[in-house]
Amino acid sequence: MNAIVSASELAGALAGPQPPVLLDVRWQLSAPSADGTPSFDGRAAYAEGHLPGAVFVDLDRELAGAPGAGGRHPMPGADAFGAAMRRAGVSSGRPVVVYDGGQGWAAARAWWLLRWAGHPDVRVLDGGLPAWEGPLSTAAPAPEEGDLVPRPRAEEVLDADGAAALARSGVLLDARAGERYRGEVEPIDRVGGHIPGAVSAPTTENVGADGRFRPAGELRARFAALGAAGDAPVGVYCGSGVSGAHEILALAVAGIPAALYVGSWSEWSADPTRPVAVGPDPQ
Repeated sequence: MNAIVSASELAGALAGPQPPVLLDVRWQLSAPSADGTPSFDGRAAYAEGHLPGAVFVDLDRELAGAPGAGGRHPMPGADAFGAAMRRAGVSSGRPVVVYDGGQGWAAARAWWLLRWAGHPDVRVLDGGLPAWEGPLSTAAPAPEEGDLVPRPRAEEVLDADGAAALARSGVLLDARAGERYRGEVEPIDRVGGHIPGAVSAPTTENVGADGRFRPAGELRARFAALGAAGDAPVGVYCGSGVSGAHEILALAVAGIPAALYVGSWSEWSADPTRPVAVGPDPQ
């Protein structure tokens, strides 16, 4: 099954006999305002207009645990995540489509978590809300309680030691901007640079100017050039496990399985005993 869905395909599915559950996961990485609240309010954006029937999901509160030693967006507990998804109406036997404001990172985080939880049919709206040409709604639905019970798939997740090992034995892709990988700038975390052995693979290069994914063949060629081809295991990390989920989604479009280091650079760089590489080369 394709991991993404076009707006026209989604419109057809919504008109069909088993319409998917819609999750609106609008979020963006931004500095907090003076009082400590996020400068972007996804819930407010949702209230101004969303796909009819879509339920808002808060990335910081429902798709991540509390920030701390595990990074800025660590894994949520399986029980807490399952409860959040059931409140949103997610059931194991009903398809799910997730979308965000167009960047795709937040929607990919929800997609990845639902896959990790064992949901068999979840896709991301390619291009997000800007790709949708149908009507929008300001009504907040009251979904029927879902039945999803997470059955975590351990193979989808890397910890710090696993990421370090994969950088030596397989392919570890760094989804952040190149300047952060090289250590030239670091606007968020304690120190700049990358995990030794990781390959720079900015997730922004997986999409075109319209924010939609490049064709699968182009993505396969891109990842092959980065070493992600053949039987070598592949892993991905980013700043805090959000844009890295988008890279996992691009790899899925290309037909390449990969695991996510969820703690990512926010966890790795917080420990001064872990090695840090700088410059354009993996080592």
